Amino acid sequence: MNDFSLNIVTPVRSLKLDNISYVRCPGLDGLFGILPSHQEGIFALSVGEVKVTKGGKSEYYSIGGGFAEIISDKIKLLVESIESSSEIDSKRASDAIERAKKRKLKQNSDHDEQRIEASLFRAMNRLKVSKR
Repeated sequence: MNDFSLNIVTPVRSLKLDNISYVRCPGLDGLFGILPSHQEGIFALSVGEVKVTKGGKSEYYSIGGGFAEIISDKIKLLVESIESSSEIDSKRASDAIERAKKRKLKQNSDHDEQRIEASLFRAMNRLKVSKR
């Protein structure tokens, strides 16, 4: 089986990973996996966990949504944010969950509710990935 390269680009940083054998992404309709020779296309990503397998070992990343572009054996993730499981401060993520829960009790509009729910979901994802 051939490996492929993976570029992950955010507004403030980029990662280039080579010799990748598998990537699992959080699509809008659920998780999907990418293996070498995957069908080309552009796929929307939601907030969630990305699993990257290289040399039989898996690494996990928390992303803030975006797009996956698959062309030949090159994968590019254009995402709002990314943190590896080792970069995530689990205390900070837990604190963000508590802040969002408190804000939810004090909300005063539907717009606030949507922002609070999004913030809560991102923080919960970061906490989950930090435990990998």
